[in-house]
Amino acid sequence: MANHKSAKKRIRQTQARRLQNRYYHKTARNAVKALRNTSDKEAAEALMPKVSAMLDKLAKKNIIHKNKAGNLKSSLQLHVNNL
Repeated sequence: MANHKSAKKRIRQTQARRLQNRYYHKTARNAVKALRNTSDKEAAEALMPKVSAMLDKLAKKNIIHKNKAGNLKSSLQLHVNNL
């Protein structure tokens, strides 16, 4: 276990960040799933910019990899275009 004051603080910070990252990542996954399950083109086109911005923010904060964000955005855009 941690013996130094700074190590104890670091454990608290890491735990807090981990919970935040899990929340943001799960929210993004739910948004992607909702967009994939949408069969209405107008609704999908309205939802696409929000999901795209969410993925960009997660990639910027290194919660997900930037290439994964790009691949998800690309596949979602193809889905929306094919509706």
